[in-house]
Amino acid sequence: MGYRDGVKTQLSDVMEHLTPYTPGEQPKDGAKVVKLNTNENPYPPSPRVLEAIKAAANASLRLYPHPDAGPLRAAAAQHFGVTEEQVFWGNGSDEVLAFAFLALFQKSQPLLFPDITYSFYPVYAKLFGIPVQQVPLAADFSIDLSQYAQDAGGVVFANPNAPTSLSAPAEAIEAFASQRPATPVVVDEAYMGFGAASALPLVEKYPNVLVVRTLSKSHSLAGLRVGMALGHPRLIDALQRVKHSFNSYAVDRLAIAGAMAALADSEYYDHISQQIVATRDKTTQALRALGFIVLDSSANFVFAKPAGISAKELFEALRARGILVRYFDKPRIDEYLRITMGTAEEMQGFVDAVGAIVSSGG
Repeated sequence: MGYRDGVKTQLSDVMEHLTPYTPGEQPKDGAKVVKLNTNENPYPPSPRVLEAIKAAANASLRLYPHPDAGPLRAAAAQHFGVTEEQVFWGNGSDEVLAFAFLALFQKSQPLLFPDITYSFYPVYAKLFGIPVQQVPLAADFSIDLSQYAQDAGGVVFANPNAPTSLSAPAEAIEAFASQRPATPVVVDEAYMGFGAASALPLVEKYPNVLVVRTLSKSHSLAGLRVGMALGHPRLIDALQRVKHSFNSYAVDRLAIAGAMAALADSEYYDHISQQIVATRDKTTQALRALGFIVLDSSANFVFAKPAGISAKELFEALRARGILVRYFDKPRIDEYLRITMGTAEEMQGFVDAVGAIVSSGG
């Protein structure tokens, strides 16, 4: 079947102006690289998770999963000390965020978020026709919530923030939420579990606060795609209504089984989180010893400004050695690299490679 030359099918107006999110580089199968560019957990999931997924891979896969991920919802409620009506599950936190954008944020007033943050926020806003106002980070890259005290259709920010790795104090988030009771405040805690204070206690006190989490980083389940939101039942009901307008059966049976097992094995995940934090602190010290500026991270990655070489040059030199990190060619952060924490052995190899590159001038 041929197509007539020069004839283009009409697309929606949204597509004409939409710039999609760009994920970190994924190496081709078989490529031998040290992957420090996508904030994945370097350690495997709990053995209990793998066993639960294997057990769930049975004849029941012919049946649809529970439309509200019921068993997982109950498990999360017990784990976090909330009611089932305060829990929502989706296919990764990105999907949960998309539903939140549609369910909670107004189109009559701008959505506020930092000018340097998770780059999916402006993509979703453009996709859903939500006006935005980006609030500049402070000179030290911290989020100053006092700058958000204005009329808005909603507020969303990552805590810890990406790619900067810094977290906002819990008391500052509470103070802001209490001052703007009619404004939905979405706290994206994708990188929670590595030292930051969670806003989760606020959902019991402030009906405008929604906390979004994922099991991708803290629970080594990036490949399973499970994320959640916790908040007032009215907010959760709004997410459910949006979800049922797209796909009633969002979380599949294998994901439900794996996520339930992950939540149940706190001892395992506490241990590997402590390992990541220890490796992060050691890596930070090593980079600072080389003259780098490294922000005080609360995440499973660090944000570092190289010394003696530009960030782009170091990024390319590391890539040539089979070590992938993340470089953002954007104003204010184009002198920095975001470096995911690998195993202790991988990070020692990374530090050795950086030292060699810097000492040789690139």
